[in-house]
Amino acid sequence: MTSATKRAAAKKPGTGEHRSAARLVAVQALYEMDMVGAPTDAVLAEFLNKRWRLDADDADKDGERDGKENVSPAGTARPMIEPDSGWLDDLVRGVSGRLEELDGLIGPALSGDLSLERIEALIRAILRAGTYELAAKPEVPAAVIITEYLDVVHAFFDDKETRLVNGILDHLARKLRAGEL
Repeated sequence: MTSATKRAAAKKPGTGEHRSAARLVAVQALYEMDMVGAPTDAVLAEFLNKRWRLDADDADKDGERDGKENVSPAGTARPMIEPDSGWLDDLVRGVSGRLEELDGLIGPALSGDLSLERIEALIRAILRAGTYELAAKPEVPAAVIITEYLDVVHAFFDDKETRLVNGILDHLARKLRAGEL
């Protein structure tokens, strides 16, 4: 396989980096829906058509952005990666459609005086998306799901929040995927 073929295969939507991008975008969409009560279809349309779309003019023949970079929430520039739109759609619709069930799983996993309502909205969105994947995506290893959402946490927060999300998702993975861990 030539290096150009390998690069093209790595950029194919549905591969790891595109799913990672979809997870980040899904968390941002879920956050917006939680904060302003925006409907699922409208938020998905906005994110897919405006915020994260790579236009043909923006990409060269290899699918790379022509020197254009986006700035991650942590403030570091990185090449823009097109999110896997199918994965993004499934995450946002799946979380929205199973919100009560997901919250019912997350709530008991919280310790002390924490409650889902008292957790920062972005952490709540991350936990909901991670819990949805643990419950609905058995083909994705639990360790991969936890690592992916820890990467999302790192894009916005420091160690304290990372430990919180890690502890809760690990607890839920052991409950939802007992035989796997």
